[in-house]
Amino acid sequence: MQSTANYLWHTGDLLGQGATASVYKARNKKSGELVAVKVFNAASYLRPHEVQVREFEVLRKLNHQNIVKLFAVEETGASHQKVLVMEYCSSGSLLNVLESPEHAFGLPEEEFLVVLRCVVGGMNHLRENGVVHRDIKPGNIMRLVGDQGQSIYKLTDFGAARELEDDEKFVSVYGTEEYLHPDIYKRAVLRKPQQKAFGVSVDLWSIGVTLYHAATGSLPFVPFGGPRRNKETMYRIITQKPPGAIAGMQRQENGPLEWSYSLPGTCQLSMGLQNQLVPILANILEVEQAKCWGFDQFFAETSDILQRVIVHVFSLSQALLHHIFVHAHNTISIFQEGVCGQTGVAPQDQEYLFEGHLCVLEPGLSAQHIAHTTASNPLTLFSSASESPPAGLAFRDPALDVPKFVPKVDLQSDYSTAKGILGAGHQALRLARTLLAGQELMLRGLYWFVEMLQATGRKTLDVTQTALLFLGSSLGTESSAAGVPELPEVKKAAELRSRLQTLAGVLSRCSHSVRETQLSLSALSAQLVESRDQVHSNKSIQQIQYCVDKMCVIYKQFKKSRQRPGLGYNEEQIHKLDKVNFSHLAKRLLQAFQEECAQKYQASLVTYGKWLRVVHETRTHLRLIGCSVAACNTEAQGAQESLSKILDLLSHQLLQDRTRSAQASPPLTAASPSPKPEGLILHMQELCESMKLLAFDLQDNNRIIERLSRAPPAPGL
Repeated sequence: MQSTANYLWHTGDLLGQGATASVYKARNKKSGELVAVKVFNAASYLRPHEVQVREFEVLRKLNHQNIVKLFAVEETGASHQKVLVMEYCSSGSLLNVLESPEHAFGLPEEEFLVVLRCVVGGMNHLRENGVVHRDIKPGNIMRLVGDQGQSIYKLTDFGAARELEDDEKFVSVYGTEEYLHPDIYKRAVLRKPQQKAFGVSVDLWSIGVTLYHAATGSLPFVPFGGPRRNKETMYRIITQKPPGAIAGMQRQENGPLEWSYSLPGTCQLSMGLQNQLVPILANILEVEQAKCWGFDQFFAETSDILQRVIVHVFSLSQALLHHIFVHAHNTISIFQEGVCGQTGVAPQDQEYLFEGHLCVLEPGLSAQHIAHTTASNPLTLFSSASESPPAGLAFRDPALDVPKFVPKVDLQSDYSTAKGILGAGHQALRLARTLLAGQELMLRGLYWFVEMLQATGRKTLDVTQTALLFLGSSLGTESSAAGVPELPEVKKAAELRSRLQTLAGVLSRCSHSVRETQLSLSALSAQLVESRDQVHSNKSIQQIQYCVDKMCVIYKQFKKSRQRPGLGYNEEQIHKLDKVNFSHLAKRLLQAFQEECAQKYQASLVTYGKWLRVVHETRTHLRLIGCSVAACNTEAQGAQESLSKILDLLSHQLLQDRTRSAQASPPLTAASPSPKPEGLILHMQELCESMKLLAFDLQDNNRIIERLSRAPPAPGL
């Protein structure tokens, strides 16, 4: 046990160790509060005094939620060694997180954004206080869990830090070689003369490497054999990196260098975030300090990402989920352009459903009016344009990333191999969940759209039937004005009856076509429900999870064994059996993924593509029916106007006849009464009223049809 005046710790509770100090978990003697103590060794006192006290001075002036707090500076009782008493982060470092097999291919997007927010916040506080860290890396970013279960990351280890303004330079070298700026690498690692002085931008290079590592689970620059074994090639990679490249690798000994300008396909970050992040990485992983971004631009660009909201959009035409990053104050037309950039669906062709309902989107509204979405409850995007078959999610088969055990017992090698296999197993589990979720979203979205088509079809059928009843009633009424002399108006009325009969025929055919369409949609809806039930009954995730859990138990045993100098005979036999079981579980896991997930997903895409084509064709057919109904509406309106004119003329004529009769002398001889057009006028009045009602119903029907057949002008819920 060791102690200071107020704190106590055991040397077995080691949290970390460096060249000049060790960090232990300790307790406050009075309160029992857990803290971390950094105890400096003899080598640290060989440094100049100003260097020894620099870390204390830097920490004393910093106070930020993303920087580990300094509580006190004390001395041990016997040796009088300096001790820094600091905030204890119980969840280890970001490096511990990344070394977990679960994160072998990088952090999930949500966690990565937390890391980005915390690193940017901490670094911004450093720059505001004129401090350069000089050793940014995942191992110096600690993690703790907040009271609501959220991750909080904090910068730590300020042993290399010093006060330095933006225009100042330094010549001393510090840092960890995989994260070092090339200029510092040349001098610190290769031990070659370097006349350059270094500025604060060296931290930006380290941040770039750290963010790439967090996003992918791997270092960006890797020579054959690794950075520590092939230092000259490592230096060649980081100095010869082309502009825009964010990674470089040498796959074979003395082989060519391969450059990457995007994050790998195994990365868990969405394309929406990658499109924002990659330009930042490209501009801070810049060899020439003059071309590298400054902190002001770095903070501006990263803050722009962190201030955006995510709108989840599932594209039915692609069978893909997209994350659209927009500012809440952006207009929805900007959101629409962002959707177009990721999906290829033009704004005028975008139609949205949310929770089964059509979303009428307005371009002038701000994005904050968009409903709150999640990955499992996104906006569903339908393209009104004709589409090619959906490609679905492109993914790398996890089997390609599975290493092989060496035949002999090699504890370190077996541990590393098991870690690699387990990492691929976690990747298969994530992909399995993603593929099944994708099937659920595409089947559910298409089902919703079919339901909407059916509802529109039912409304169209109801209104068309009502119109046919009105027409049947009007056409079935005979004129009661028999004996009326042939008038031009009567001839026009006869022509009108003929036009109305034609209109009735068109509506009848529309009605029949809608009925057939409804039957087809009902059958498709039943197929979609059946397919969704099959997706829900898929047990592949449970099978893969079972294998992963069993593999984790063996992996933990391998992790313990690698720290031992060797195994006894019996332990070695058990170790060999564990290797066999581990390999068997991995094979079973990959088989379940390929046969129950990947193959079924590809088959579902083919079927889904056919259904999507049927929906497009049905929708086009309903649009044509809508056009026919619209034409009927025009005809009905014209007929109603004509009837009104005829009625006005006949009423005027009747009034004139009555006036003349009243003024004329009584007839000398009895004669048959003059024919009266009152009956014809009454009939025309009834027909006119019927046509007014018909026109109103057809107009209402047209609005329903247009709502489906016309793409919404722009988003806004």
